[in-house]
Amino acid sequence: MQETNSQPEMTAAEQEKAFSEQAKVRRDKLAALKEAGQDPYTVTRYDVANHCGEIRENFDAMEGQHVTVAGRMMQKRVMGKASFCNVQDETGRMQVYVKRDDVGVDEYQGFKKWDIGDIIGVKGIVFRTQKGEMSIHAEEITLLSKSLLPLPEKFHGLKDQETRYRQRYVDLIVNPEVKDTFVKRSRIMQELRSFLDGRGYLEVETPILTPFEIGASARPFLTHHNTLDMDMVLRIETELYLKRLIVGGFERVYEVGRIFRNEGMDPKHNPEFTTIELYQAYTDFHGMMDLVEDMMKTVAERVCGTLQVPYQGNTIDLSHWERLTMVEAVKKYSGVDYYSWQSDEDAIACAKAHGVELPEVPTKGAILAEFFDAFVEDKLIQPTFIYDYPVEISPLAKRKPDEPAFTERFEYFINATEFGNAFSELNDPIDQRERFERQVAERKALDPESRAQVDYDFVTALEYGMPPTGGLGFGVDRLVMLLTDSASIRDVLLFPTMKPTDK
Repeated sequence: MQETNSQPEMTAAEQEKAFSEQAKVRRDKLAALKEAGQDPYTVTRYDVANHCGEIRENFDAMEGQHVTVAGRMMQKRVMGKASFCNVQDETGRMQVYVKRDDVGVDEYQGFKKWDIGDIIGVKGIVFRTQKGEMSIHAEEITLLSKSLLPLPEKFHGLKDQETRYRQRYVDLIVNPEVKDTFVKRSRIMQELRSFLDGRGYLEVETPILTPFEIGASARPFLTHHNTLDMDMVLRIETELYLKRLIVGGFERVYEVGRIFRNEGMDPKHNPEFTTIELYQAYTDFHGMMDLVEDMMKTVAERVCGTLQVPYQGNTIDLSHWERLTMVEAVKKYSGVDYYSWQSDEDAIACAKAHGVELPEVPTKGAILAEFFDAFVEDKLIQPTFIYDYPVEISPLAKRKPDEPAFTERFEYFINATEFGNAFSELNDPIDQRERFERQVAERKALDPESRAQVDYDFVTALEYGMPPTGGLGFGVDRLVMLLTDSASIRDVLLFPTMKPTDK
């Protein structure tokens, strides 16, 4: 059912003018309603007994029954003494047949003046039209709220990405498939929690506001606490508080945490995002590797019904995971053997010969990581664990006992994107203090204005003794992108960060 025939697409100026004219007409209609004592905004309650999706799915059983639905009027076709409209609720749409003799002359005349986008309530009988369309034969119709702005041009919808992200409420109205993405996101969260809860993990909450900037490389957002008269930062991770809980005697904890990083924005990054970090006493990074593989398979199977997940033109096979050390991966994809470097100078010369960018502190381990970024990451389409990371880029991971230049750390990659990070957690307080102090010193050397500090309270916690522990952190948003086949992180955030339109 369509309200009118499609017209040639208008220019931007013509669209803006038409929008303004329609908005004025709607406000005039509202003024007339108020003058007649029919202000729709005074309606405080409407008892909804049914939903459109429920009626469509159970039509045979519900045909002939009285129902009550409410939602947004999306289409309308007026034909003299009888009309049709579509009402849309959170479960979908349903056609409504409105006849003057059934709803009343005055009510019908009022209905004819209602606009697309108005919120309405309908009481009536479920039936099928002569053309076979499942419908509701209205016995009573009520205007519940007036839409003062017209919806986007109905034949082209809301397609401009910037507008879709800025006005997600309109995007959800006119692009029903968008709602499906966020329903799926909720299911993914439910399954992640179910998986971890079922394995004995306790969900906890830790502070979002922290007293100082830690020495990690991520740049935080700064704020100020007025009562305490102290600067604070929004957290860039949940790790250090969660490991304090392991020290305190909890053996398995996790947090679904909102994280804030004052850094760049692109299809994979938003300044605020959601992670899950979890820690388990008496296991190591191999235990975390097994948990990741089991978790990813379980969630994908329950949410998508398959382990062969389509993503941006590729089919991701979550049933098979490759495992490579960083040294093995760099040698496989670049031909460069880390063990041929006898010194930092050898590594620097090799990087220059291969056109690899040097890190700020050009040590062998840091340069190995640059080779990985340059030659390996974009090759990792299918699920792959990369483990044994250089100690220079892993300040919180335990060193490998037989090779102290490396740590017991892994990241896992899918579609050339890092999805998560895990360690055998460092529990040596002396080593941890030294790494923190070195990390902060390096930050301040590069940025004398840096306010990074060592978290000595965390070092104190370690001095009380933390058991051998495996830890994992992963981005929820990237997982949702994968399982919903979404190209950008903005597609899976209801309200992504946007630059103000007046800037």
